[in-house]
Amino acid sequence: MTKYYDIIKAPIITEQSTKLIESENKYTFKVDRKANKVEIKKAIETIFEVKVLAVNTVNVLPKFKRMGKYEGYKSAYKKAVVQLAEGDKIDAFTV
Repeated sequence: MTKYYDIIKAPIITEQSTKLIESENKYTFKVDRKANKVEIKKAIETIFEVKVLAVNTVNVLPKFKRMGKYEGYKSAYKKAVVQLAEGDKIDAFTV
């Protein structure tokens, strides 16, 4: 069971992701870079007890950042946009 909690890292809560929740019932998560769509679907359904209709994934590339004289890159990660069945919702996103 802990395997599912290793796949889902954190919810992504931004202005754009909250619009997706309200309009299309799609939730955005930061997930493990090695996870595939089937594993992500099983993890979301098991952890939150909802019905997942579709999973879309995006590999977010590292982004160059500079803070004064210091330079570096932000971490790369994998983002999953999960569409739930009508009537289902995840309470972790409500503020």
